[in-house]
Amino acid sequence: MTLHLDWPPDVVERLTEEACQKGLSLEAYLLQTVLNQKGANGAPLTDDAEKHRRRQEAAARILEIQKRVKPDPEGWTSRDYINYGRR
Repeated sequence: MTLHLDWPPDVVERLTEEACQKGLSLEAYLLQTVLNQKGANGAPLTDDAEKHRRRQEAAARILEIQKRVKPDPEGWTSRDYINYGRR
């Protein structure tokens, strides 16, 4: 497949310089960049190991928050508050 991009010359120059620094042609550099596209949070979209690591970090943060939260003086649990809110 052939793709024609009409980009400003300064963008093409910058990308060409980046490609040269990596020892790649502009076409190879752009293909590599597109294939390694990152998600909004900076993690690769298809990297299962990265997703697993992020989940572990989130779980660790949740556990830290739970340690800081003081228990309710009346002894209510989260489930008690949920059920109370449903009344």
